[in-house]
Amino acid sequence: MGWQPDYATEAAIYAKHIMANHPNGKVAMLYQNDDSGKDYLNGFIAGFGAQKDKFLIKTASYEVTDPTVDSQIIQLKDSGADVFFNDAAPKAAAQAIRKVADLGWKPAHYLANVAASVASTLKPAGLENSKGIITAAYLKDPTDPQWANAPDFLEWKAWMEKYNPQGNQSDASYTYAYSVSATMRYVLTQCGNTLTRDNLMKQAASMKKLVVPILLPGISINTSPTDFYPIQAVQLARFDGETWRLFGDVLSNEGS
Repeated sequence: MGWQPDYATEAAIYAKHIMANHPNGKVAMLYQNDDSGKDYLNGFIAGFGAQKDKFLIKTASYEVTDPTVDSQIIQLKDSGADVFFNDAAPKAAAQAIRKVADLGWKPAHYLANVAASVASTLKPAGLENSKGIITAAYLKDPTDPQWANAPDFLEWKAWMEKYNPQGNQSDASYTYAYSVSATMRYVLTQCGNTLTRDNLMKQAASMKKLVVPILLPGISINTSPTDFYPIQAVQLARFDGETWRLFGDVLSNEGS
């Protein structure tokens, strides 16, 4: 079972936000040429629905082994697009952000959550280059000062200082891992003394409105025997040059 929002749902939410906020937008998309990238692409297309051909005018893929994505970004810019969906892993996403800036291209920029870490992506890309980028969040970002005194954030921070003092506390990978581990701990606790695969799967597929540390307010974990997607809601956030600033309501693919 995956844990974070599935990529197709996340991409469909971006598509719906684009249609609502850029009704005449011409959209270009960069994606990783593997199953994860194709999930994002298919979800993006599904989100546009019947208007796909009106909005999505150019896509370009890259291989994980490509040294840069510069040529892909040049292709996407040259398409005339004024909206850019950057679906890439942190290294390629940072390269894309930097190349967009180098070219003087100024599209409305959406960034897949998998690359939304300030430390792993935005700092290498250049914080100034990253201003205005929008992503879909479901965890409290460790660089956002509004969470500084939240009990779950303080719990995570104390854990980091005790067990992982060399870890970069602005890297969202650490908050992500902490939340996943908290979910696993809950499932194992629910298993009691019956630590079998069958019971583990039963408990993992029976989580209802579970809140674990670092989840954004209004987002909870829900599974069932026919629903193996624990998190299916996000809140959009815009990077202000220092941190992600949340805006709008909590969205799901159905309710966005």
